Amino acid sequence: MPTTPQTPCSSSAKPIQVKDLTFVPYVSESELLEAIDRIAQQINTEYQGKEVLFVGVLNGVFMFSSDLLKRIDLNCQINFVKLSSYDGTQSTEKVKQLFGLSESVEGKHVILIEDIVDTGITIEGLYNDLMKQNPASLEICTLLFKPDKYTKIVPIRYVAKSVANEFVVGYGLDYDGYGRNFPMIYQLQS
Repeated sequence: MPTTPQTPCSSSAKPIQVKDLTFVPYVSESELLEAIDRIAQQINTEYQGKEVLFVGVLNGVFMFSSDLLKRIDLNCQINFVKLSSYDGTQSTEKVKQLFGLSESVEGKHVILIEDIVDTGITIEGLYNDLMKQNPASLEICTLLFKPDKYTKIVPIRYVAKSVANEFVVGYGLDYDGYGRNFPMIYQLQS
């Protein structure tokens, strides 16, 4: 798992305005896709011959889960849950489940897919809920990981990119619901 935070990308992309904030290029689309290729290959190798249930955490995971699943060559299913723990650019430290999983995970190999893991509050709550259902295995896969902010002990098995503790948007991540549509990651201009 990469532990070195990402440095700002040197692409020719320009800063963007999302509502009242300015964001600068951080992780390019090509860097994201290379990282996704790497973890998809790892998952394909480690789960060869097994069926996998991927559980994506909406809304932010929609782009990542789509690109990841295009690279998975296993027998698999995908389902989604919708959780929320942010208000603007700050974590509320409380997880609200807006809608949940529609099937049992008992006896299944499950991989939770997150857009970003920072404090770990959201993923820990979901992980603990799913473990109560006795899956055959349960791992976490995240696009972005903030190791300096992570406070939990739940292991994060698959990390596409480790990043600094900055607020980011793009590639599914948002600021008050906006900015998800950009094909790369931008960080809040300091």
